[in-house]
Amino acid sequence: MKNYGKLTLGLIVGWLVFAFAASALRLFTNDSNRIGFAVALAASVPILNFAFWFAMSHGFRNFTLSLNPRALTVAQTGRILGFVFVLLEARGALPAVFAKPAGYGDMLIGITASLVGFTLAEPKHRSSFIGWQVLGITDLILAVGLGVLAPVLTPDGALISRMTILPLSLVPTFLVPLFFIFHVISIAQARSWRFAATDPGQSAHRLPALAPGQFESPRKA
Repeated sequence: MKNYGKLTLGLIVGWLVFAFAASALRLFTNDSNRIGFAVALAASVPILNFAFWFAMSHGFRNFTLSLNPRALTVAQTGRILGFVFVLLEARGALPAVFAKPAGYGDMLIGITASLVGFTLAEPKHRSSFIGWQVLGITDLILAVGLGVLAPVLTPDGALISRMTILPLSLVPTFLVPLFFIFHVISIAQARSWRFAATDPGQSAHRLPALAPGQFESPRKA
C-alpha cells in the first residue's frame, strides 16, 4: 500500500508539473475562441488511466478503496474558488453562460464539502453521501460542457479561451480531472459499505472496522 501511495503522489505531482509547463509554453491555446483538443486530451488522459489502472490492478484498487473518504470529500472544499469565475464574468473576462453555472456550482460543492465529509462519510448515510458525490460530478460535467459550447451559445460574449491560459488553464487540465477522480473513488468506497452492512453475522464487529479511511473492498466468496 505504501508503494502505491508514493507512486500515486509522484504521478499527481508529475501531472501538475506537466499541466503547468504545457500552459506556460502555451500548448493549450489556439487561434479560435474555444477549448481545444489539447485541453480535452490533458483532462481526459488522467481519468482514462485511472479507470484502466483501477479496473486491471487489484492492488491499486485496494489502495484507492483504503483512502480516507472523509479526506477525499473535504478536499473538494477547494472548489469554493469557483467565485473567481463569477468575479471574472462580472468584469467581462469570461462568458456568463459558462462562468455563472460553473462558478456557483463549484461554490455550492466547496461550501458543503466539509459538512458532507464529517457527517455523511459513514455507512448509515451511504445514499446521501453518494448523492452528494454524484452532484459534484454533475457540476464538473456541466461546467466542461458549457465551456465547450460557450462560443456557440454566445458567439459575441467574452472569450472562453482565457481558460486555456495560466493560471485558469490548470482548472480544466488538472483540477477538474483530479476532483472527478476523488468523486469516483468516494462512490466506489460507499458502494462497498452496502456489502459490509448486509453481513449480519459480522455486523457487530465489522462495521467499526470500516471507519473512514479503513473501508474494505467487497470480497468474492
